[in-house]
Amino acid sequence: MAGTSGGSFRRPGAGAGASASGRGLVRRRRRRWVRWTAFGVATLVVAAGGAGWVMYAKLSGNITPDEAAAAELARYDKERPTSLVKDARNILLIGSDSREGGDNARYGRDSGTERSDTTILLHLSAGRRSATAVSLPRDLMVNLPGCRRPDGSRSAPRFAMFNQAFQLGGSACTIRTVEKLTDIRVDHHVVVDFHGFKEMVDAVDGVEVCLKEPIDDRAAKLRLPAGRVRLDGEQALGYVRARKSLGDGSDTERMERQQRFLGALTNKVRSNGVLLNPVKLYPVLDAATSSLTTDPDLASLRGLYELVRGLRDIPMEQVQFLTVPRQSYAYDANRDQLVEPQAERLFERLRTDTPVVVAGNTPHGSGSRRSADSRDGAHGDSYAVPFAGPAVTVSPPPTFRGNTAAEDTCG
Repeated sequence: MAGTSGGSFRRPGAGAGASASGRGLVRRRRRRWVRWTAFGVATLVVAAGGAGWVMYAKLSGNITPDEAAAAELARYDKERPTSLVKDARNILLIGSDSREGGDNARYGRDSGTERSDTTILLHLSAGRRSATAVSLPRDLMVNLPGCRRPDGSRSAPRFAMFNQAFQLGGSACTIRTVEKLTDIRVDHHVVVDFHGFKEMVDAVDGVEVCLKEPIDDRAAKLRLPAGRVRLDGEQALGYVRARKSLGDGSDTERMERQQRFLGALTNKVRSNGVLLNPVKLYPVLDAATSSLTTDPDLASLRGLYELVRGLRDIPMEQVQFLTVPRQSYAYDANRDQLVEPQAERLFERLRTDTPVVVAGNTPHGSGSRRSADSRDGAHGDSYAVPFAGPAVTVSPPPTFRGNTAAEDTCG
């Protein structure tokens, strides 16, 4: 056939890559690889989205909404304080000593009741410039309002220890007691038990503290050497709860130890990339939300995120911890009472979102009038500012005994 001798047959328009070993095969393989890659990426996106939703649902499901407290607070809404500063928030953190549940039962006999082992009023300033955590002594003598008991009955108003409020009427009774004591509106509340606290510490791979001397406390099941020590969850729980074997055995010293530990925990979360690393963040969130009861507005990851999204930008020296000014109760040295007018000065500054100044060498009955810029540490009620004309007397801000998250526990 003419034109076939001396060469191979070519289809019209076929190029050099038409054979099995040419560029056409390379292009076909490339197109096939692109299609499979696109399909794989799409599959991963769908799978990741599904996994993300599952994780989100699990974390949100960890949180128990405190519907009963919300209903009780709504009942007394007209008598509750009014928030004075837009965007400032006050959150009541309640550490429950409940022994319910297998893991909590090891810390003592379950008597059927629970009290607030630790209570902290956390003030977040407008614009999230600072965070101030104020410990309220559990033995503080206060006026408790009439509260709804778990069985539906109501208690009569009484003068008693602060932590009895939680025993009588749970978080709602504790919130109403705090609001009557401070005239500060509590916007949110969080209740966490022993198990949740331990899990949070373990999730960040422990927290480092500094011990001036060894600890051997059988009651707290705690045995530690002196110096820098990294505490796991179980050890941390014993450390913040121990009282008889550490320091002078007072609840005040225990609260200061709790504050320093929380500062170290805050530093740990902020410093090791947890907030920016999803692999590290998930177990922390899982631990933080487990055994957690909050008001309904916070009982979801979205609610918690809306609350804390600006916290990571607060400088560590502006994350402050202190105890409300207190002293021994006049009629019982084993109980506490507020020191006035220092306590009211503190409450007023929180109500009006005015900066609070803390210092480690301020006496226990804190809240003294002291200039934050004073170099000699002298205390005084006022100082004069000269200018061209009559002198103007300016009162320096009160200074309260406390510490910041920026301070080294071994410092």
